[in-house]
Amino acid sequence: QVRNVESGGGLVQPGGSLRLSCIPSGSFSGIYFAAWHRQAPGKARELIASIDSTETTNYEDSVKGRFTISRDSANAVVWLQMDNLKSEDTAVYYCETRSIHSGTSWGQGTQVTVSS
Repeated sequence: QVRNVESGGGLVQPGGSLRLSCIPSGSFSGIYFAAWHRQAPGKARELIASIDSTETTNYEDSVKGRFTISRDSANAVVWLQMDNLKSEDTAVYYCETRSIHSGTSWGQGTQVTVSS
């Protein structure tokens, strides 16, 4: 199964920033919805940010005002800019895409750790 490829995770201090990237599998032009999810240890996976083909975005309350999702059609990338990171943002972050050609795809995740 071809998967999306996430990158950009790492260790950052509280208040710092990271930018995650997602290279979707298949044709980028067919993607009508993309989202970032995260799963913290011992917790369920949660959807934190999404963007659709009209560029409409939605955010989970805990990240609103700190995270920004965007899609770059020219470079076929979905971004998640994360600012003012907090320890509670520590999690594995996953990229989901939905395509008219290939259905739903997920990546294997990228670890984000916020710690001093």
